[in-house]
Amino acid sequence: MTSPIKVMIADDQMMVRQGFTVLLNAQPDIEVVGQAVDGADAVAQVAALDPDVVLMDIRMPGMGGIEATSVITAVPGASVKVLVLTTFDLDEYVYEALRAGASGFLLKDASADQLAEAVRVVAAGEALLSPNITKRLITEFSRMGAPRGRSRARIDELTERETEVLSLIAQGLSNAEIAAHLVLAEQTVKTHVGRILVKLGLRDRTQAAVFAYETGLIRPTGY
Repeated sequence: MTSPIKVMIADDQMMVRQGFTVLLNAQPDIEVVGQAVDGADAVAQVAALDPDVVLMDIRMPGMGGIEATSVITAVPGASVKVLVLTTFDLDEYVYEALRAGASGFLLKDASADQLAEAVRVVAAGEALLSPNITKRLITEFSRMGAPRGRSRARIDELTERETEVLSLIAQGLSNAEIAAHLVLAEQTVKTHVGRILVKLGLRDRTQAAVFAYETGLIRPTGY
């Protein structure tokens, strides 16, 4: 029997923590193993509980969600994935949270099914980089005047096809959509994505998208 996905919830609002706990514990394959009231508490509990996924609020007293995400994902060998809890009025934090190592975003008013599926997707090593989030990311890059000067040297290690796949990842396309666009088998695309992450030393496709914008491989102009 497969072990349940271990989730920790970090939010300074007790009702949010308890509500998400009830919804997730109702899923047969998910178990909430802890709750944190702020970023510092989240960092400490991740070290103690070793969850698979952290649902992280951005705005918390003391250490906020972005700083906590950066600390958690910076631990060598860390496998925990961070799913940022957000609302539509937090656009200015999208870029910094992704850059800190978040694997995606989830709206606080998400349904029980959306919440559970988001946890499963992130736990499986995928990233919640929907076209809507991608659009917000592009807008933020435009505002900040991307690219941010990150070295393009490592892109030269990619094959032409891998570079093409990376650019499509950065546009928010799923493996299935990339496969259809390039007329490839979906398994072939998954292989390309895996090689891209290894060559660039990145955790997931969210970081790959940020890398593509920061190096100027993809530019916001025209979107």
